[in-house]
Amino acid sequence: MIIIGLTGSIGMGKSTTLRLFEDEGCSVWDADAAVHRLYAPGGRAVARVEVLFPGTTSLKGGVDRSLLADRLRADPSGFPTLEAVVHPLVREDRQAFLATAQKAGSTFAVVDVPLLFETGAETEVDVVVVASAPADVQRRRVLDRPGMTVARFEQILARQMPDADKRSQADFVVDTGRSIAVARDQVRVILETLSTPGWLPKRSSGLHRRSERSE
Repeated sequence: MIIIGLTGSIGMGKSTTLRLFEDEGCSVWDADAAVHRLYAPGGRAVARVEVLFPGTTSLKGGVDRSLLADRLRADPSGFPTLEAVVHPLVREDRQAFLATAQKAGSTFAVVDVPLLFETGAETEVDVVVVASAPADVQRRRVLDRPGMTVARFEQILARQMPDADKRSQADFVVDTGRSIAVARDQVRVILETLSTPGWLPKRSSGLHRRSERSE
């Protein structure tokens, strides 16, 4: 099984790209969906988040993401504290997914990790794919979201690796700035390339993992 790490900055079409991989028969995992599970009533992160950020859980027993976001916007210094709790739980969820996909005999498993490079998770995948689009397209997409402001957009960008840096470190880039059809064709080319005997990623960590899997 080849593990594909999919990443991309906010508004770059990463979620759409993940669905395109799924359409091609890949097993897929979504980090944001994992966080939703952790924050849902009974989720493993709920009690810990409430201790760290009192008043951010709802009457239904889950984390109120809007309240938590407001708290973090008011005091961004809380991000490292939250991440220290949530990131390990998300990683465990991802590893459980990969184990299940491996057992099921999946050829490709795609993990959608927004902060792939920022958290060092690129060392845990075989191949990195970055979803990207022109900056003006990204800005328009994000600011069209309900409740989004320029200040919030810029705060989010400040916490993410620049798009150019992500693209320079990727094995493949999917351009989501043109059309779904173009992006779909690029996804298909990626999967065809990965299916080519002897193909190896440019990153040393991916090369090592791919070599291990061929033994």
